[in-house]
Amino acid sequence: MRIVARRTEGFAHDVELDGRHDLRVDEPLDRGGTDTGPRPTELLGAALAGCTAITIEMYADRKGWDLGALEVDVDVGYEGPVPTRFEVGLKLPAELDDEQRRRLLVIATKCPVHKVLAGEANVAVVERLEA
Repeated sequence: MRIVARRTEGFAHDVELDGRHDLRVDEPLDRGGTDTGPRPTELLGAALAGCTAITIEMYADRKGWDLGALEVDVDVGYEGPVPTRFEVGLKLPAELDDEQRRRLLVIATKCPVHKVLAGEANVAVVERLEA
């Protein structure tokens, strides 16, 4: 998969995800941007919330558990512009028993984005020469 960010103006960039999806990232006005999209660091929290929800739902589907209107929220703590803490909250249906709840809390930590944020991925920066 290839993701490309192309500058539009100022700090705003249009991001293309593998030719299938597009979104815009930017910085807020107080950080010199035009606030035409979320900050890239905000997308980390969004990715974590979405990935956690999907991971839990996939597991529950395999078990035949009805999660109803599952909700996952992520509180992101910052030191300056850098996220330093992610707290994931799960709103689970009252009908689940204690063992089901315990299991879903464990499964929530298995989402791929959680693993990346926990330091289980390598990131390399390389220069690509223009053709």
